[in-house]
Amino acid sequence: MTHSDDDGLVLPPRVAPVKAAILPIGTNEEKVASTLLPRALELSSELDRSLGGRCTVVDKQFYLRPGDRFFQHLQRGVPLRVELGEKDLAAGTARVVRRDSGEKMDIPLENLPSRIPELLEDIQSGLFNRALDFRRQNTSVVSTYDEMKKVMEEKGGFVETWFAGTRDDEKKIKEETGATARCMPIDSPEEGPCFFTGKPGGRKVIFAKAY
Repeated sequence: MTHSDDDGLVLPPRVAPVKAAILPIGTNEEKVASTLLPRALELSSELDRSLGGRCTVVDKQFYLRPGDRFFQHLQRGVPLRVELGEKDLAAGTARVVRRDSGEKMDIPLENLPSRIPELLEDIQSGLFNRALDFRRQNTSVVSTYDEMKKVMEEKGGFVETWFAGTRDDEKKIKEETGATARCMPIDSPEEGPCFFTGKPGGRKVIFAKAY
């Protein structure tokens, strides 16, 4: 997937069902439930209002070790983790951790309703630009079949070209290179000579191998 790493998903905030997970953390389960949990629930409501919907969850799995709770949300790709411990509450702050970069920040509780949306937007734009750069770096533009075969043998990735062939032509391309037509960009209405047959009227097509 475009947005993932060895630890699991890295979801863009705009498609993430949960945008921030709030974790009350402490050594005494009863104390966590009586002091930290109420503030975490209050914070969840504040963030939901600032984000315009039910976008946060409060992790009540106090029976698990903090590291196990952290990793659950890491695997699921939750964009932000908000940790609220006893020292944090006493200092009036929360530890906020980004899923995309792992950056940790101590932010005043009163500032979270304004800072969380800003951080989510920063994560969104960062992931988009990273994916766009990856696509550009791994896309080769070719005009002949020989060029395409060379790219698929030596570099791989995506091949952008004009194509006006038949299904049989595409089948032959797949047999010889392993690549198939993946999509036709909607922002390229112009036509060009087919890289495979040389016929005019080819549409812009992206070829790539399926793994």
